Amino acid sequence: MAIQAGRDRAIYASHPEESRGRLFAEPPSATRNVFRRDCDRIIHSTAFRRLKHKTQVFVFHEGDHYRTRLTHTLEVAQVARSLARALGLDEDLAECLALSHDLGHPPFGHPGERALAFCMTDYGGFEHNSQALRIVVSLEHRYPDFDGLNLTWETLEGLVKHNGPLTDSLGKPIGRYSEEGVPDVILDYDRVQPLELWSFASLEAQVAAIADDIAYDAHDIDDGLRAGMFTVDDIASVPVIGNLLSEIDGRHPGLDHSRRVHELVRLLMTRMIEDVMAETERRVAALAPTSAAAIRAARSACAVFSPAMNAADRDIKGFLYPRMYRHPRMQRITGDAEAVVRELFDYYWKHPSVLPDEWADLPREEAARGRHIANFIAGMTDRFALIEHARFFDSTPDLR
Repeated sequence: MAIQAGRDRAIYASHPEESRGRLFAEPPSATRNVFRRDCDRIIHSTAFRRLKHKTQVFVFHEGDHYRTRLTHTLEVAQVARSLARALGLDEDLAECLALSHDLGHPPFGHPGERALAFCMTDYGGFEHNSQALRIVVSLEHRYPDFDGLNLTWETLEGLVKHNGPLTDSLGKPIGRYSEEGVPDVILDYDRVQPLELWSFASLEAQVAAIADDIAYDAHDIDDGLRAGMFTVDDIASVPVIGNLLSEIDGRHPGLDHSRRVHELVRLLMTRMIEDVMAETERRVAALAPTSAAAIRAARSACAVFSPAMNAADRDIKGFLYPRMYRHPRMQRITGDAEAVVRELFDYYWKHPSVLPDEWADLPREEAARGRHIANFIAGMTDRFALIEHARFFDSTPDLR
């Protein structure tokens, strides 16, 4: 199947002129529609710039060629734009949601998130998706008339619900939120500007979510091979990878290692994108939606892998998990990184006077105090977290 260069806007796409608007009314831009404006605000935000020095898998000083949160985010945005263009969706909204999906990640990636979640066990918890909402509705301080970025309803909805509904139609938490409940920041904002937590998000948001999976699979293979955590022969045991390598070797016998790996990553992404396009078009045809609202009201997501590619995706992740994410080298770094975050949280709690002036007004109520400290730590880059830790402790680890 050939990827289309683009087509007319689909009837079920999001339309900027039909946006439900912003929480705080603003004059329209003379040069940009509302979704493009959201995209630009995210790019110019402090939180977005910090992604440059936040861990994807490898910490910032592992090497210049490994992905960071920023390079991963840009790669997700490229895939999301490609899918949106081919499917007749709004490219600006898809890009916007891809660019914002990792804003809430703390330093050191998932280990940092686990450590903050542990520290915040009694104070409302911590997870990067709800932290991203907190950033764009309150923590960014750039505009004179409001906190946050004052993004459109469609962007906030997609940021919160890109992985699917959070509740059922009666408001009962479902899925990953069924045990601990929907985070307070989401519920609080939903009371002010309802995000319809029981429904799916726009097709643009779904495209951004599946683009994240595609980028993860392809680029973690690339980084894992570069780091020597496994070989091409090792990963050839995954059927979809073995088939692609056979195809590459048939077309380009004797290809050098670096070009062979690049061709593998390129072909894997292409096949995944083609698969999502075909499956999305099949599901949309069966649903026959006449508006973006019909996509939201569907009983299941539309932008997904086919069953065969979904199985391939599981196979890839099943290979990578023990050999990369649970590699002994990564396990050691993970433990040290978690300790840095936990020790910083504890130190700030006991010695609030060391906080910067703009963070010095520490709330007295314990849950609010914990959230204040967590917000500060979550905004740190890997580098700054280690610098701060070295200010207070003599045992700052070398995360290599």
